[in-house]
Amino acid sequence: MILRAVALRGGVSDAAQLLHLTASAVSQQLTLLERETGMALFDRSQRRIGLTAAGQLLAARAGRIERELNEARRELTALSGRVSGPAVIAAFSSVIRQLLVPAMAILARTHPELQPGVLELEGPAALRELRTGAVDLVIAEGDDGPAGPRHPGLTARPLADDAYRVVVPSSWAPVARTMADLSARPWITGPPESVSAQALERLAASHRFHPDRRHCCIEYPSVLSLVAAGQGAAIVPALALGEAYAGTVLVTAIPTARSRRLTVLHRASDQGPGPLERALIAALDQAVQARGRVTEAATQPGPATP
Repeated sequence: MILRAVALRGGVSDAAQLLHLTASAVSQQLTLLERETGMALFDRSQRRIGLTAAGQLLAARAGRIERELNEARRELTALSGRVSGPAVIAAFSSVIRQLLVPAMAILARTHPELQPGVLELEGPAALRELRTGAVDLVIAEGDDGPAGPRHPGLTARPLADDAYRVVVPSSWAPVARTMADLSARPWITGPPESVSAQALERLAASHRFHPDRRHCCIEYPSVLSLVAAGQGAAIVPALALGEAYAGTVLVTAIPTARSRRLTVLHRASDQGPGPLERALIAALDQAVQARGRVTEAATQPGPATP
C-alpha cells in the first residue's frame, strides 16, 4: 500500500509519516516496485514526486483493494460482535476536554478492547488525515446557519450545537446587559475564518456597530485569559468555558441566537458507519447528553463555570 500512500499524500515524506516508516525506506520500496513492474511509476522531474499514468492506474487498483479489505474487516467485526483495536479521533481543545475525555471513559466500560487515541488537529489538516486513513473520526466545528461545505468521500453527522456566550471581564462595571453596552468596548476575536469571528460579525451587523477587534487569538484559553485580564469582551462557545476563569470572567445574559455546530465525520461507505465508528459516535452522544445537563446550569449569567 506504499504506492497508495504516496498517491494520497502527494510525496514520499508525507507517505512515510502515514505509514510510520522512514522516507528512505519508502523510497527503497518504490524503487523495488518499479523494478518489479518494469515501468516508470513516478515522475521525479518535479520537486514533489508525482505519479505517471501507470502509477495512477496501480494506485487506483490499490484503492479498490483497500476498500474491499476495509469492508471485510467491518463484516468480520459485525459477525463477532466485538469492537477492538486502535481508533484515532481528531478534534480540538474544547471538545477534547469536555466531550472526548468523558467519551473515552464511556468506551472503557462499553468496549474495553477498543483503544481510542486522540489527535489534536482540526480543519483541512484533520480531514486530510481522515481521508488517508491516519484517523478514524474527525470532530469539526462550523456555523449553525446554512449547510456547510460538502466533503467528498466523507460522511458528516451532527453531534451537538454549542451555544455562543458573550463574556466580559468581571471587573467591568456596570454589568453589560445589551450589545449596545459593549459597542464601544474592545473585543477579543479569532481569525476571520473562525466561527467566533463570524459570530461577532453577525452580532455587530445586527446591532449596527463596528467592533474594536483589539486582539486576535486562535485558542479559546488565550481568549478567556485576555478577557480575565480586562482586555476585552469576547464571544465563546459554552464548551470553552472553564472553572479556571470563575470570578474573573462574567458570562452575560446577552442573547446571541446562534451556536457553534459540532459535526462528526468519518469515511463514507455504502453500508453506513461501521461497528467501530458506531461505537465511537455512541460514546460521544452519551458524553454530549451528560455535558448538556451540566452546561444548561453552568452557562447561566454569572461567573464562568465548567
